[in-house]
Amino acid sequence: MTVLELLQSTTAYFKKRGVESPRLNAEHLLAHILKRKRIELYLEFERPLAETELAPLRELVRRRGQGEPLQHLLGTVEFAGRTFLCDKRALVPRPETEQLAEFLKSEIRNPKSEILDVGTGSGVIALSLAANFPEATVTATDISEDALALARENADRLGLTNRVEFLTGDLLLYVTHVYDLIVANLPYVAAADRAVLSREVQHDPEVALFGGERGDEMVRKLIDAARSHLAPGGLLALEVGLGQADDLTALMAEKNYHDIKTERDYGGLIRFLFGRYG
Repeated sequence: MTVLELLQSTTAYFKKRGVESPRLNAEHLLAHILKRKRIELYLEFERPLAETELAPLRELVRRRGQGEPLQHLLGTVEFAGRTFLCDKRALVPRPETEQLAEFLKSEIRNPKSEILDVGTGSGVIALSLAANFPEATVTATDISEDALALARENADRLGLTNRVEFLTGDLLLYVTHVYDLIVANLPYVAAADRAVLSREVQHDPEVALFGGERGDEMVRKLIDAARSHLAPGGLLALEVGLGQADDLTALMAEKNYHDIKTERDYGGLIRFLFGRYG
């Protein structure tokens, strides 16, 4: 079987299994096995594949067809121009979260800001901000030791171990400082919505997905608790679930935040909430 034949057959299989972007998934997996860049496959369409290459690929194709996330199979994910380790210990970073990190570039007024990332997961937000603002002080927290272990591995991989402090704790537990920016992509899926999640999302850790019966309980707790940890005029930046922004905006106003605004994601949905305090 040649490279082209393999891509065609794998794409057809993924289509039958309901895999989104089947050709792209096939290319990524084959490039991973061959240790090539994906674009390089187009120069090798006629190359025959050896059984030593096909055997491990078959296993990855099988697992992808069963809904295991592509990022878990590759072991990495691209985020904000950098490559991060990615596995079942933390949520797979979504394009929406990448967009949040991009928004923050223009929201951070002081390059020496004190920044806190709550529920850091694999560390993509905290580490991206640390890389973009080399004079900033960055702290990241998570309730999951497994997620923090992955975040520390990513810090080491990116040469940012000395730039980010990692703390274990629920929300702001053990946090004692005040910050110019508190950012969070917390669990915001309602418990009742478990059945409608995609196969891929169901591979993420439950602690990173479900925010309670309503879905926004943890975000509400943070909106309240963050007030005592924001410097005057400090910014709280949140990624929120669909349909949650109006109620959470009202809560922020009730809690005396100001300059409250929302932003839409790439799909045109209200996904991000910003507010300053003090």
